[in-house]
Amino acid sequence: MDQQKLEQILRRIREGDVRVVSRLIRNLEDSIPEAKEVIKYIYPYTGKARVIGITGAPGAGKSTITDFLIGSYRKQGKSVGVLAVDPTSPFSGGALLGDRVRMQDHAGDDGVFIRSLATRGALGGLSAAVEDAIHVLDVMGKDIIIVETVGTGQSEVDIMNNAHTIVVVLTPGMGDDVQTIKAGIMEIADIFVINKGDHPNAAKLYLDLLRTLDMMQEFPGGWKPPIVKLESTANPDKFAKQVDELRQKIDEHLKFLEDKKIIEQRELRKAKVQLLNAIESQILVPIIDALEKNGLMEQMVEKIAKKQVSAYELVEEIKNSFLKQNLDEDCKQ
Repeated sequence: MDQQKLEQILRRIREGDVRVVSRLIRNLEDSIPEAKEVIKYIYPYTGKARVIGITGAPGAGKSTITDFLIGSYRKQGKSVGVLAVDPTSPFSGGALLGDRVRMQDHAGDDGVFIRSLATRGALGGLSAAVEDAIHVLDVMGKDIIIVETVGTGQSEVDIMNNAHTIVVVLTPGMGDDVQTIKAGIMEIADIFVINKGDHPNAAKLYLDLLRTLDMMQEFPGGWKPPIVKLESTANPDKFAKQVDELRQKIDEHLKFLEDKKIIEQRELRKAKVQLLNAIESQILVPIIDALEKNGLMEQMVEKIAKKQVSAYELVEEIKNSFLKQNLDEDCKQ
């Protein structure tokens, strides 16, 4: 892609051209090489947005909370981008839930951009394209980017590598006990939300969560995750006020990260993950594709299954074949 075309795309993204942004994110999902070229070009213009991750088990109410959070931030004059990661359709390969299904109240708001992404088999509840999509919305000028994960419970820790503030949503009566909470997801939460806080089991969930937090020895930088209760949406005005309180806690956490310089540590963590992901997509995946294409993968698998050779020995052969020559040339330069 030539320089003039890249400059044109950058300009249209910064102008908030929804069609250009949507097309680019779709191309990123489809792993179109030209889309990666655009990301390389626009990357220096990123780093201004604050990213909020909303995670939790399926049916916890993440989409409803995200919907109200959009409204709360819009009342503050903030522009908002939302990346809603949905299960993959077995037919189209795209997001099972579309943009139009969710958050309809904000569809006509120029200050809001909502996009559904498909997991496409990605582990950790996130789409592989989320990282780059965040960059695009950042360049688009969104002050706040909300990433709502697919809802795969304990495996959703990947969100910690993409967000500044992580909100973990729990719902009483859905198996959200301490055993569920403490396994992995407990460590990533910056804020806990007990949704449907008027449920009979909400008090027990709150006390169990509080006890678990009290038993934890350390909190990053000294931030102890607050617990915010949200009641039923049957009273939308009351629910909106409670979400306003959640938004205030999110803002407090973002300020805490900046005041304590912890945000720099999180950016370094994000940068390392971006590098590892890039190594995987640009080096590992092409090698695997090449092995599959020329039939070597099947031959190697058969050798391992017949105990003729170990996987480690074959990996040494792959490394020597695909990488060693290039690595040696780089070291000489």
